[in-house]
Amino acid sequence: MATLSWSKDMTEAAIFVIFPLCLAIAAFSDLFTMTIPNRVSAILLGAFVLIAPLAGLGISAIGMHLLAGVIVFSVCFTLFALNIMGGGDAKLLTASAVWFGFNTSLLEFLICVSFLGGLLTLLILMMRSKENVILASGLPVPPLLFTAKKIPYGIAIGLGGFIAYPSSPLMLAALG
Repeated sequence: MATLSWSKDMTEAAIFVIFPLCLAIAAFSDLFTMTIPNRVSAILLGAFVLIAPLAGLGISAIGMHLLAGVIVFSVCFTLFALNIMGGGDAKLLTASAVWFGFNTSLLEFLICVSFLGGLLTLLILMMRSKENVILASGLPVPPLLFTAKKIPYGIAIGLGGFIAYPSSPLMLAALG
């Protein structure tokens, strides 16, 4: 009887799949429902805790990754309390930050998210100002983009994560 053991290939596959898949699910969910499921952020955080040691990250490196999450959470919680950021966005950004750690890849991720979030906001505001033209043209646009007062920032978080992820410590460990 063969036993299943966790291999290096399985760790690498998890690194390549879990983070991007969760970001894609969050972005699509936010686009169509203006919500990000809590389970997506929980899966990101739990998967990191399980995968990081298997990928060769030491206890101090894992601690720095978790510290990055705490710092991002502190800022996001403040923005949430001021009604500037949604709760789902804050949780997704926090859980994503843990995958980047407290280093330059986190800065790259946050800059990408900020830039793309600004572009997304401008695009949606422009679309809302041309709602009648867009609806008359028959373009398939999710109705919540016109009726909701908020911006689906999970899209920017997802795209920023896709751009910055190749330079993240876990991805570099998997490729190294």
